[in-house]
Amino acid sequence: MKRLALLAGGALLALSSALVIAQDAPESLLPPGFDRPRPSRAAPAAPPSAPAAQAGGAVSVPVVQAIPGAPAGAALPAGTKVPSLKELEAMSPDELDELLGLKPKSDMPPAARRSMRQVGVIASYEGGLPSAALARQSPDLVRAALDRNKGQLVSRWGHILLRRALASRLDAPAGMNPADFAASRAALLVRMGEGDVARALVQDVDVGNFSPALTQAALDTYAATADITGVCPVVSVHGGVRKDADWRVLRAICTAFQGDSAAGMTQLDRLTDENAWPKIDMLLAQKYAGAAGKARRAVKIEWDGVKELTPWRYALTVAVGLEPPAELMTKAPARYSYSAALAPMVPLQARAAGAERAGAAGILSSAAMVDLLSQIYEQDEITGTYADAAEALRAAYVGATPDDRMKAIASLWDGAPDAQARYSRLVLTGYAAARMPVEGAFAKQAPDLIAAMLAAGLDQNAMRWAPQADVGSLAWGQLALAQAQRSTPVDGAALNSFYGNDPSDGYRKSRFLLAGLMGLGRVDQAAAQDFAGKLELDLGRQTKWSRLIDQAADANNQALVALLAGLGMQGDGWDKMTGLHLYHIVSALNRVGLGAEARMIAAEAVARA
Repeated sequence: MKRLALLAGGALLALSSALVIAQDAPESLLPPGFDRPRPSRAAPAAPPSAPAAQAGGAVSVPVVQAIPGAPAGAALPAGTKVPSLKELEAMSPDELDELLGLKPKSDMPPAARRSMRQVGVIASYEGGLPSAALARQSPDLVRAALDRNKGQLVSRWGHILLRRALASRLDAPAGMNPADFAASRAALLVRMGEGDVARALVQDVDVGNFSPALTQAALDTYAATADITGVCPVVSVHGGVRKDADWRVLRAICTAFQGDSAAGMTQLDRLTDENAWPKIDMLLAQKYAGAAGKARRAVKIEWDGVKELTPWRYALTVAVGLEPPAELMTKAPARYSYSAALAPMVPLQARAAGAERAGAAGILSSAAMVDLLSQIYEQDEITGTYADAAEALRAAYVGATPDDRMKAIASLWDGAPDAQARYSRLVLTGYAAARMPVEGAFAKQAPDLIAAMLAAGLDQNAMRWAPQADVGSLAWGQLALAQAQRSTPVDGAALNSFYGNDPSDGYRKSRFLLAGLMGLGRVDQAAAQDFAGKLELDLGRQTKWSRLIDQAADANNQALVALLAGLGMQGDGWDKMTGLHLYHIVSALNRVGLGAEARMIAAEAVARA
């Protein structure tokens, strides 16, 4: 307190406008040679306001050296209210710096600051989309394609394509603030469950260049990744721009982690009294901030009466090493499972449970899922569902005979609790499926083996089954779409045979097969027209969205096609997709050079319909 009082007193003196006049020094105390002023060759005339020298004495005037970069004679910005001593004592160093105008305007030194011309994670030579693809597009169209996408896509491969587009190093559309362009992309990535990619995108922009929209997107990104202190540079540079509860609580947490834990905890106590956040959230914030410095306190977290998860509630829970109640996770939106699957601090079993959703969505690759279960296999103390799954996965690779490996793979598929988890396990077993021999003994499992390989992107391995696939079967339909090149078009007999074997509601698989083949240009046109009439499917109908994606394809604009394709693939299941939308998506992607993605999306549609 004594130090605070001295600091506060010093601040008040610095803010005072009164001049400090030096005391006259007695000549008898001056060293020899300093008892009279040195003559000057060109002494300037004394200003009119300077006091005249008195006989037998001298008058000193203060010599004040201006602070570099600070306007002379100004301590506070114009119109700023001088705080009281009590208010000064309650301020953190960060708040004092802001009051005195000493806060940095950027988190990067001038030599290290980055251009806003292109923002993104993947350059075009690294697999990203062309950087200038959206530069000449309408900013309203690009903003609508980003902001109107809720982030839940029916297609795993559509999700992967959209993530690639959003992460690419792109020029902002002319007339659109580059920071706002980055904000819309990061916000969509968060809605998709891609918190890690969103954080990398946000961190590609210097904090000093953040707009209000990018500031909010950054907060959402750090919540999605449970990276609480990651937001501190944003809070530090933009300290006074917001007064909402989230901002004030995060600012208090950052104060604790910036070396003043006592002040941070005091601020959190004050915010608790104000009911800035619900009680459970404030307790979690205090527990997290208490890990900084010496201001630790015992905080007991009780979930009684808590009915839902929120982004910061979940982030703080896992950040302090706790797990939210299972019933809250069960009824929570899918994005919390996606976060759990990616969070390194979450227990392995919880990560595996999240992977049952994240794999099907496109967030986790087949290799990543295998790595996750491999870690579970190594932990002898882990038992239960996912320990058994890890055992089965190992047997799928090292089983003594093909029959043993097939049984292990099938047990993983059949043990899935729902359709989404089953498709995630197809992703999981993609590489094991590629090791299976092509034999008639496994013809019954061939459609799922092919779907597993295609889910993992192993289309060449899947094509080994082409000689074994009967025309008109589900295995044949997937391969007809997935193969890189096809020399002969699909005829009407093959289409009708597939139709006769189609068990899906409303012949959805047949609709998707026709839409995919037409989009790829692999079907006889006369046969396609007859088959479309049989299915009552009008692929010539146009909508505003279909016209936009066709125009983007005509202009050979990969990035815009990818954004519009993502807009057209929204939904929580393939029953929300129409043959018309699939046709335009596959056709547009194929025309702009994204044929591999077009083939995988079409084959996935037939497999999952």
